[in-house]
Amino acid sequence: MRNIGVVGCGLMGAGIAEVCARAGLDVVVAESSEAAAAAGRKRLTASLQRAEAKGKIDSAADVLTRIRVVTALEDLADRDLVIEAIVEDEDAKVALFRRLDEIVTSPGAILASNTSSIPIMKLGVVTNRPQQVIGIHFFNPVPVLQLVELVPSLLTAEETTDRARTFVEEQLGKQAIDCQDRAGFVVNALLIPFVLSAIRMLESGFATAADIDRGLVLGAAHPQGPLALADLIGLDTTKAVAESLYEEFKEPLYAAPPLLNRMVDAGLLGRKAGRGFYTYDK
Repeated sequence: MRNIGVVGCGLMGAGIAEVCARAGLDVVVAESSEAAAAAGRKRLTASLQRAEAKGKIDSAADVLTRIRVVTALEDLADRDLVIEAIVEDEDAKVALFRRLDEIVTSPGAILASNTSSIPIMKLGVVTNRPQQVIGIHFFNPVPVLQLVELVPSLLTAEETTDRARTFVEEQLGKQAIDCQDRAGFVVNALLIPFVLSAIRMLESGFATAADIDRGLVLGAAHPQGPLALADLIGLDTTKAVAESLYEEFKEPLYAAPPLLNRMVDAGLLGRKAGRGFYTYDK
């Protein structure tokens, strides 16, 4: 697969586009508006310039020549693989997959989702090619973290999974793990209850955010604490994944704590908003 499409140029979409372009692939990224496209180009340029400054790539300008950011989904028609990386909302993703099924006409093209929690089956069945729909879940920051979860649904063809694995491991140089099509897959099904538990601990007054995080960093050798991690993930995304997990399993440990709900309502979404459990200089 040489021609890659990405829908969404936010934090995850831009990261996916970047690693594909750095691997020498031709990338088209579709955004919803000119303003969002301009912000996406700025994000890509800044990230690649940082990579060049650190000696990780030879030329940011050279990589950028392999990325086009557009505002029309129709520009994805000739892609071999299209990866959806929009907001973690089931209705929005379902509507997008219906459109992509009509637009992407390249023979054998795979439609993939970067969802962190929504069952792939719900996306595949709204297309006429569920055998070519799969979850390819990257982790933030995409250029740094090596893990990718491959999530076939019950209707995904084995050939599609094999092609996705080749793309991830041989073309991008990342490491793939296989996951069943269950909300949260492997990592988030384990990680989100851990983060929610830390939020409940803070909410109850058991300890401060700084002490909770310091305890896990110094006492369990975690690279960062769960509340700082929630800020990095985005509290809105954390809440959305929790809701998907709770909807699927109905287990209390997956229920979003009231504090998380209120922070999302207030727009305190973590690093991307400048404030979450901590305050950040935007």
